[in-house]
Amino acid sequence: MELTRARTVQAPPLGCDPADLAQVEAVVSASGTSFGKGMRILPPDRRYGMYAVYAFCRLVDDVADDEGATEDKEAGLEAWRQRIAGLYEGRTHDALDRVLAVVIARFSLRQADFEAVIDGMMMDARGPVVAPDEAIFDLYCDRVASAVGRLSVRVFGDASEEADQVAYHLGRALQITNILRDVAEDSRLGRLYLPRELLARFNVPLDPARAPRAQGLEGVCRVLAGRARDHFRAAHRAMARCNRQAMRPARLMGATYGAILTAQERQGWRHPERRVSLSRPRKLLIAARALVG
Repeated sequence: MELTRARTVQAPPLGCDPADLAQVEAVVSASGTSFGKGMRILPPDRRYGMYAVYAFCRLVDDVADDEGATEDKEAGLEAWRQRIAGLYEGRTHDALDRVLAVVIARFSLRQADFEAVIDGMMMDARGPVVAPDEAIFDLYCDRVASAVGRLSVRVFGDASEEADQVAYHLGRALQITNILRDVAEDSRLGRLYLPRELLARFNVPLDPARAPRAQGLEGVCRVLAGRARDHFRAAHRAMARCNRQAMRPARLMGATYGAILTAQERQGWRHPERRVSLSRPRKLLIAARALVG
């Protein structure tokens, strides 16, 4: 007698329409980054939760970076603020809305964190950020990086205060590393994210076009690199008090960006146009160590 096996039909991630999930994933794929691959270590519900958060961040960043008029960019970001508010009131209009609404409910994501990301993009939209003071520099890092982290740790599976500390410190560490890595590229866009107090201390001009060639740039960047290191260490200490499984993506990001910072420190900033990168074998080794360590 031939036995037949019953096939188990798995529900789609988050219980969402597969077509909606595909549209959200398409935003991630179109970004051309390795983010999607990095999130494959997560179970499907959490993976697609992160895809939705990333898609939101990608789309609001696109608004801020648009070449249109400032008032148009501000209006676009305000529209996103209203759109996020609508999700918390049960209103959805498209695939991303529908998936985000489920993600918000499933992982208890806070509206204030979405709004903080929009506020960070608004800082860029209102004109190039040039030599902010230390308070504005830290606020910018919190909005564009740590706020994303606060959303992410909840999707990862840890909503504790310690997880928020991971987001606070790791977000700042990653953002400072990016700023140090992109000094020349930002200069070409008329941006200079380095704090004005440090620029003054090392006699670096506040002009984005001149700062990358200044002799004192090395000193400014070394100080900021040390600050990033402090944040990496604080994030690592906070991770040790969190759900270990939930922190796997955070450990991976911390290890990868820590290696980028090390490479940047070795290269220095005499030629900031030489953007540092990690080879694929190096990335794989870092990932393996981070995930099993």
